[in-house]
Amino acid sequence: MEDPAIPASPGAVLAWLLVVCGALLTGLLGAAHRLGLLYRLRHQVDRDSPRHGGESVAAVLRAHGVRFLFTLVGGHVSPVLVACEKRGLRVVDVRHEATAVFAADAVARLSGTVGVAVVTAGPGLTNTVTAVKNAQMAQSPVLLLGGAASTLLQDRGALQAIDHLSLFRPLCKFCVSVRRVRDIVPTLRAAMADAQSGTPGPVFVELPIDVLYPYFMVRREMVPAKPPKGLMGRALSWYLENHLDDLFAGAWEPRPEGPLPVDIPKASAQQVQCCVEVLSRAKKPLLVLGSQALLPPTPADKLRAAVETLGVPCFLGGMARGLLGANHPLHIRQNRSAALKKADVVLLAGMVCDFRLSYGRALSRSSKVLIVNRDRREMLLNADMFWKPHTAVQGDVGLFLLELVSRLRGLAWAPDWAEELREADRQKEQAFREKAAQPVSRHLNPVRVLQLVEETLPADSVLVVDGGDFVGTAAHLLRPRGPLRWLDPGAFGTLGVGAGFALGAKLCRPEAEVWCLFGDGAFGYSLIEFDTFVRHKVPVLAVIGNDAGWTQISREQVPSLGSNVACGLAFSDYHKAAEGLGARGLLLSREREDRVAEVLREAQRLAQDGRPVVVNVLIGRTDFRDGSISV
Repeated sequence: MEDPAIPASPGAVLAWLLVVCGALLTGLLGAAHRLGLLYRLRHQVDRDSPRHGGESVAAVLRAHGVRFLFTLVGGHVSPVLVACEKRGLRVVDVRHEATAVFAADAVARLSGTVGVAVVTAGPGLTNTVTAVKNAQMAQSPVLLLGGAASTLLQDRGALQAIDHLSLFRPLCKFCVSVRRVRDIVPTLRAAMADAQSGTPGPVFVELPIDVLYPYFMVRREMVPAKPPKGLMGRALSWYLENHLDDLFAGAWEPRPEGPLPVDIPKASAQQVQCCVEVLSRAKKPLLVLGSQALLPPTPADKLRAAVETLGVPCFLGGMARGLLGANHPLHIRQNRSAALKKADVVLLAGMVCDFRLSYGRALSRSSKVLIVNRDRREMLLNADMFWKPHTAVQGDVGLFLLELVSRLRGLAWAPDWAEELREADRQKEQAFREKAAQPVSRHLNPVRVLQLVEETLPADSVLVVDGGDFVGTAAHLLRPRGPLRWLDPGAFGTLGVGAGFALGAKLCRPEAEVWCLFGDGAFGYSLIEFDTFVRHKVPVLAVIGNDAGWTQISREQVPSLGSNVACGLAFSDYHKAAEGLGARGLLLSREREDRVAEVLREAQRLAQDGRPVVVNVLIGRTDFRDGSISV
């Protein structure tokens, strides 16, 4: 006999199963709704609050001593900009996102804090890639905050939605997307600590749009006003409501906002003592200081005192330029390769054996090489091929030098060693004077122009350099007046840093004259930012060496390959273009050769009156840098 409790037909069986599944799903949704309600009650979802995630960002930045925020505005990040302005941070909007990161990089280098840039999603972030890579190679602690599509719409074709994290993971020490409002504060604190710990570098925090805007605005965009009908409609409404509540649960609970401890690697006592013993026996020691020496926590004045106490002739590179002032007897400026070959002990303090030291081949195999660096991989770069360290110390350079000096007593270098190096300097500088006096076929002699710039620079000046041939010449002729007063791209050799670096430098050092030396090729990247300088009342002084070409490339390309293709520019009226943006423009050409110093002083007066100035200097070509490499 057929059991009447079991439907016989397939259709009836299917209908019965659907009813049972529907009942189970309804029960599960109800249980989940009750669990979500308990969760929301416990974490206090305040649906009526007008507060937004941008306020949390601003609170953390303010608690970390951040004073400047560089940005190019976009709807994804507007809450951050508005909240920072209300908190008293100066929001400086620029004309290209790369400039925002370059400016943040300059602030990081000059202030000892984290520089911050905020840009919108998609192309806003991709425009920063070169500047972030430059910060990574220069070891600058920069925080990049980027907007993003809402957490629900990522990977669904939303406006400007791309995989930002995959793009920035190779460039940044710390790379995180914030998924809930309550995570903003702890994520930013961790990012800023990581930026400064170990080997400093850039960090990236992605802020999706729905963690930045207020609850009522996010709900209006996320949850339909009229929920769809039916079982799937109820399921979708439940999911959206709970996702929204999870985004904002506990959003405004009090949390610590201040800095987390920063991890600074330190040399061991045994490593320091080993270096003491080697240096104490040296007769011709040489110190080469790089940018890492100027990292916190060692103040520049204490580092300078340590170098003077050590008494070792030294070369200064990167941010260490100017550490000893303009004319210190220990500072050797020229003939570094020859000096390295003669030294019996070389201390590389924050310097790397990359192309700048010919991958280590610039060092003599008979020298004992001591090297200290925060980054172990960089410290041992090319050590398996062209050079070998006697002692390699992973630790902070400044702290190492302070400890080294405290242990060294009664040193006796060869008495004529420093004088031998200084005499080589004097001979090289005499050759520069002779180059400056030589006539050029047209326009002005760039060596003479730069000598007059050197004579005009005041004691408080900050030098920013952005270019190839003209800037390469300037590096030999200009003397930074003090520590942290020279800004160049670093090992990446990036063109286009000038405007951003000058902007960050002038904001950090408002009392100083900020001189930016451009090649005419490099100036093309920065010209539009004179609009930024005018709008924000940032009176920088730019000097363009205008030789109508990419001369550093042409200098090799023409003799080796027989063509000047793509190397030619024009003697453009850059000073007039700057005037069109509201700056002051001055022209220097052969017709005003006897007035170069006078025009430079006029530019100083204009900058002191609060106006950004461009001095367009038409220059000829010399053989000053013949033989210099561009690759």
